[in-house]
Amino acid sequence: MDVDTGMNDYVPTCLLSPPPADTDPHHSSLLLVPEVDANVNGESQQSEYLCLVSNSSFALEVDSEFYGPGKKMYRNYHTGLNARPCDESGDFLPLGTPPCPLTEQSPDDWVPFCNRMEFETAKFLFSRTQMSAPNINTLLDLWATLLLKHHDHPPFADHKDLYKTINNIPIGGINWQSFNIQYSRDKPAESDVPLWMSEWFDVWYHDPCEVAWNILANPDYVNEFDYCPFCKFSVDKDEHRFQDFMSADWAWQQVDIIATDPSNLGATFVPIILGSDKMTVSVGTGNNEYYPLYMSISNVCNNVCQAHQNALSSTKEHAETGEFRNFQCQIFHSSLTKILDTLKDAMSKPEIVCFSDGHYRHVIYGLGPYIADYEEQVLLTSIVRRWCLRCLAPCRSLDNDALCQCEAHREALFEEDISSSVLQSDFGIVGEVVPFMNDFPRADIHQLIAPDLLHQIIKGCFKDHLVAWVEKYLHHIHGKHEAEHIMDDIDQHLAAAVPFTGLQCFLQGHGFKQWTGDDSKALMKIYLPAIEGHLLTDIICTFHAFLEFCYLVQKNVIMEDTISQIEDTIHQFHHHRQIFHQLGVIPTFSLPRQHLMKHYPDLICLFGALNGLCSSMMENKHIKAVKQLWCWLSRYNVLGQMLVMNQWLDKLATLHIDFTKRSMLNGSTDNAPDARMNTTIPDVQIESSADLDDSKIDDGLMEVEAQFDTHYNITHHNDRTQTCTHCATALAIELSILHLQELVGRFLFEQLHPHDLRDHATIPAESFPVYDGKLSVVNSASSRFYTPSDPTPDEDMGTWIVQPSFDGCSPNISVIHINAIYCAAHLLPIYGTDYIPHNINFYHSLDAFCAFYINKFADHHGFEIAF
Repeated sequence: MDVDTGMNDYVPTCLLSPPPADTDPHHSSLLLVPEVDANVNGESQQSEYLCLVSNSSFALEVDSEFYGPGKKMYRNYHTGLNARPCDESGDFLPLGTPPCPLTEQSPDDWVPFCNRMEFETAKFLFSRTQMSAPNINTLLDLWATLLLKHHDHPPFADHKDLYKTINNIPIGGINWQSFNIQYSRDKPAESDVPLWMSEWFDVWYHDPCEVAWNILANPDYVNEFDYCPFCKFSVDKDEHRFQDFMSADWAWQQVDIIATDPSNLGATFVPIILGSDKMTVSVGTGNNEYYPLYMSISNVCNNVCQAHQNALSSTKEHAETGEFRNFQCQIFHSSLTKILDTLKDAMSKPEIVCFSDGHYRHVIYGLGPYIADYEEQVLLTSIVRRWCLRCLAPCRSLDNDALCQCEAHREALFEEDISSSVLQSDFGIVGEVVPFMNDFPRADIHQLIAPDLLHQIIKGCFKDHLVAWVEKYLHHIHGKHEAEHIMDDIDQHLAAAVPFTGLQCFLQGHGFKQWTGDDSKALMKIYLPAIEGHLLTDIICTFHAFLEFCYLVQKNVIMEDTISQIEDTIHQFHHHRQIFHQLGVIPTFSLPRQHLMKHYPDLICLFGALNGLCSSMMENKHIKAVKQLWCWLSRYNVLGQMLVMNQWLDKLATLHIDFTKRSMLNGSTDNAPDARMNTTIPDVQIESSADLDDSKIDDGLMEVEAQFDTHYNITHHNDRTQTCTHCATALAIELSILHLQELVGRFLFEQLHPHDLRDHATIPAESFPVYDGKLSVVNSASSRFYTPSDPTPDEDMGTWIVQPSFDGCSPNISVIHINAIYCAAHLLPIYGTDYIPHNINFYHSLDAFCAFYINKFADHHGFEIAF
C-alpha cells in the first residue's frame, strides 16, 4: 500500500496488521517491512521503516527505527512534526542537504581581551573566586609592583578596568527588560490605603524567545537533543520505556493536536519548561525574599541540565491579609503572562530558528511542565491549600478516587456564577485569581504541574512526615523521658553507620536545626536499620515501602513493569501507615504531599522519567545566581547588582565556550565553564562588600567522610603511592595468613581448570601449582567478603542479611579474580533491640557487630542491582 504523507521526501510502504482494541495510539506492535525504492523528484530514495497505527478515532503514521546492541530496542517517531530542515526563508530542504558551513573565526582573536592571560585572569578573579573589588585592587597593585622593574604591567589596572572589559564581551548578550505592576482594583479611603496598593513593583526578565533561541543553537546539545516525539520499546517484551521527556505521552499528544493544521507539518515542537521557588537569602535585612523564575526546553535529554533565571522580589508587609495574598497571586500570574507574551504567536504559527546542528527549522512552542514545590503549586493553580491540584478529591478525604482537575471544570463552575466563598469551601478554588496559562493555547496548569521529588517527597513526606511521626509515636507510647532515651540510641545508630562512597556521616545524629535537601537524601539511605530495633513491624514496613517508591520513581529508565511496581509500593505504603492512625499518633492522612504520590504513575507516563523535572536543578541555580552573589555584593540596590553580575558571569561562560570551540584553550586546566545562559545588563553600578562575615549562606553541600584500613607500609615518592613487591612467603608472614601460598595455588588451579567439577576443597594441596615468585601489592582500601545468611531477603526490611564467614575460629579467606568483583556493597549493622554503647564509632562497626544488612538504598546503582 502506498501512503502519500505530504511531509516526507519519500513515499513509504508498509504492511499493516490490525492492532488490539486497547492499543496505545503510539505503540506499534505491527509487522514492519523494509521500504522499497521510490522515485521522488526524479531521484531514487531509500526510506527507513515505517508503520501505520490506527485505532477507532484516528490514523497516525510513525517512523520506526531499531537501535542498540543486537537491535533489541526500537523507537516509533511521530511523522507529523518531524523537524524537517529548511532554509532561512522557511522553505523545506531536500532530504540529506547538509547545513551551511559556519564562518571560520581566527584562532588568536581574544577580543575584548588582548591575550589568553587576560581572559584567564578575568575568569579566575571574577567567576571562579568571585573576588571583591577591594581585593582585586590589592592583588593588581601587588602584581604591578612586582612587574615594575621589568617595565611591564598586570592585565588590568584595577577592578573598574576588569569590569569594563568583561562588559565589552561581544557575544552572549540578551538585554534585560523590565515592566512595572501596580494594584489597580478599588482602594479604601485615602487615609487607610496600605503602602502596597500604591507602590509600583519592578520585574526584570529576559525575552524567553531569545533564551530559547540560545538553547536551541547551543552546540553543546547537538548530540543531546530530541527533535520530535517518539516512543521507546523493548523488542523482547514489547514494553514502553519512559526516559527523556520527548519519549512520553504528553509531547506526543500535543503534536497530534498541532499536526491537525497542515501548515504546521514538518515543524519542530519545543515545549517550554518553567520553574520557580521563593527563596530567602538572609534574615532581618528587610527586602530579602526573591522569586527566581527559570526556563528550559524539554527537547534536551535528561542527562543535560540547562536553565535561566529572572529575579522578582516582594515584601512581607501585610502578608497575612487575604487581600494582599490575592494581590501577590495575581501579580505573579500577570508577570508570567507578560514575560511569556513573546512566545504566544509562535505557539500557533511556526517561526524559523537556527539549531545547534547548523540547520534552520520551523519551531512551534508550547508551555510544558512547571516545576515548583507544593506552596508554589497552590499559587500557580489558584487552589486552596490542602486541596489536590491534580484531582477533585475533597481536602478531608484526599485518597478517595476522583476525576482529574482541569481548566474546563473551573470554567464550568464560573459559568454557573457560584460565589467565591462556595468555590473555596466546596471546590477548593480561589476565584479571584486567573491562572496565567489561561492566556496560552493548549495549556492546562492542572495537567502541567510537574512532580516535585525534592520538596514533596524527600523533604515533605520523609523528613516532615515520617521522621516526625516516629518521634511522636515514641512520645505517645513510651512517654517523654524514655522516648528521648530511644531517640538518643537511634542517633547513636546513625553515627555508627559504616562509611561508604557518597554517603554523609551523621556523627551527631539527625537533630539538625536547619535541614538541607542533601541532609534529607543522606538520612533516607541509612535511617531504616537505625530505627528497626525500636519500632513496630508495620512502621518498618511503612518506611520500606516509601523508600522503594522514592528509588523507583527516580530511575533514569522506567518500564511498564516499573510503573506496576510503583503502584504496588504506594498500596503497601497506604496499608502499613495505618498503624500511626490506629495508635492515635496521626489524626488524618489527607496530606497533599503524600496524596500526590498517587499521581506519580500517571505523571511518568505523561512526562517520562522524573529526574529531568526535579526541583533540585533550581536549588543548584539558586546558589550560583542568588545566594553566592548575595554574599559577594553590598546591600545597596542589590537586585540590580545581581542582574549585572549574572550578566557578566554569563558573558565569560559564553566566551569560554567560544574559545574552546576554536581550540584556543588547549592545555588549560580550566575546562569547567559555568553552564549558565547569556545576558546583557541594565546600567547599574556594581558595589562590592569586602566584609561578608554577617552573611551566612547554607549552600547545601554534602560532607563525605570515609575510613580506610591499609595493611602495608606505603612508600611515597612525589606524592604518588608505589606498589610494593613481595614473595608469597614474606607476604604470608606480614599478613598473618600462613596458608597464603596454598590459597594462591588453589586460585591458579581454578583458573587453569575452569571445567573441573570436583569440590576444590577436597583436592589435596599437593595438586595445586606452586608459585613462589614476586607479588606486586597495590595498597588500597581493605576489602571484606560476607556470605548471605539466607538466600532470600528479609521480608520486612526488603534486603539481604550477611555475616562474616568463619572456618572454626578463623575467618574464611580466598584468593579471587578481580573480575569477579561486580561492585562494592554498603553494609549497615543489625543493631538489635539493646542500646549500643556511646563509644562505638563508625570505624568500629564492622568489628563490633556480627550481622549486617546489605544497604540497597546506598545509591541508585546498588538499588538497581538489589531490587
